Amino acid sequence: MEREYKIGQHVVFVDPYGQRRDALVTIWWSGGQLIPAYVSQSGEPGCNLIVVSADEKKDDNYGRQTEHFSSVVHQSKQVAHGNYWCWPDE
Repeated sequence: MEREYKIGQHVVFVDPYGQRRDALVTIWWSGGQLIPAYVSQSGEPGCNLIVVSADEKKDDNYGRQTEHFSSVVHQSKQVAHGNYWCWPDE
């Protein structure tokens, strides 16, 4: 499994209902530090994501609409059952 901190990286977003959804990263948040330095000190960074809507009613001429989620933390930093990201093999 490829784990890279790049824009467009495939990750899994666990929505507020606990459903796993494929997502793409639009930006990584590292507190102004380089990602490797941030990860070694604080664990995985947060990110903003884009996912295809799970709502079947959100279809249009271009297909299913997308949804954006911002400031999403890694599962290791989230105490709730959803609203976090993880790597596909986690």
